[in-house]
Amino acid sequence: MSYAVHSLFYTLQGEGARSGRPAVFLRFAGCNLWSGREADRATAVCTFCDTDFVGTGGPGGGRFADAPELAAAVAAWWPGGGEPYVVCTGGEPALQLDAALVAALHARGFEVAVETNGTLPLPAGVDWICVSPKAGTELAITAGDELKLIYPQPGAEPQRFTHLAFRRFYLQPLDDNQRGAHTRAVLDYCRGHPQWWLSVQIHKDLGIP
Repeated sequence: MSYAVHSLFYTLQGEGARSGRPAVFLRFAGCNLWSGREADRATAVCTFCDTDFVGTGGPGGGRFADAPELAAAVAAWWPGGGEPYVVCTGGEPALQLDAALVAALHARGFEVAVETNGTLPLPAGVDWICVSPKAGTELAITAGDELKLIYPQPGAEPQRFTHLAFRRFYLQPLDDNQRGAHTRAVLDYCRGHPQWWLSVQIHKDLGIP
């Protein structure tokens, strides 16, 4: 299988349970909930996405012929030492991530994480699963390491997910022109419902790519 990658880059994880951890981000092109075109945003299933995942023209992006080639490209971004860690994201990584790529990344010594909307199944062997549910969708992944819910989302209220088999539950304020109000609402909700923890996007506040 070949892979369409929007971008590859080395940074620090900026949100969720592993915030602050050095990581190579493998951002796949394409998503099943939005085309990525602004003209289609208003009619998309997910209307608030803040990520560019269209095409293969981002830093380190391109088309990779097979899993070993892509795994080698990921490894080239790791500076050495520590615990090699790759975050497979998008767009929607489950459209392309397969068992061959997971195995090739493991062979390079990487722990493999995925950030997904949860509507498509994942291959076996992924080490860390983060699901971010979107209103109007049905989850195919109902267990994992963290569920990270953007808040507020009418139709995707936190209580809809509390029964699922995730190790940790996070609320993250929606980043729009009312971000301050959303943040206060998240703080209040987490105080009143301690199953939920606060997630903030430190990479935006600190200017981390």
